[in-house]
Amino acid sequence: MIKKEANNVARKRRHARVRKNLSGTKVIPRLNVFRSNNGIYVQVIDDETNKTLASSSTIELKIKNGSNIEAAQKVGEDIAKKCLALKIKKVVFDRGGYLYHGRVEALANAAREAGLEF
Repeated sequence: MIKKEANNVARKRRHARVRKNLSGTKVIPRLNVFRSNNGIYVQVIDDETNKTLASSSTIELKIKNGSNIEAAQKVGEDIAKKCLALKIKKVVFDRGGYLYHGRVEALANAAREAGLEF
């Protein structure tokens, strides 16, 4: 249990280090990813007004096994559709301190293939 807590502290430290140089605007918002053992969550955030413009998750899409790459791909496609409906084509990708590997990479690639640019 202590190792998990240490890993999360390290992730939060990495996230803070990345976030000091990364921010979203109304024109180019931030695409933030949160990954848990049960699912994956993504938000499109305008940091100037501190508002969430769009969001998607494995919970919202009612995916049974939300902790696999296929689920992450579906969430990536869904968030891209929502962004394009809001006329958002470019985003800044915020991986949330996670390694760009596995589910995070699958979500990003699916969003790119569905039409988002980052």
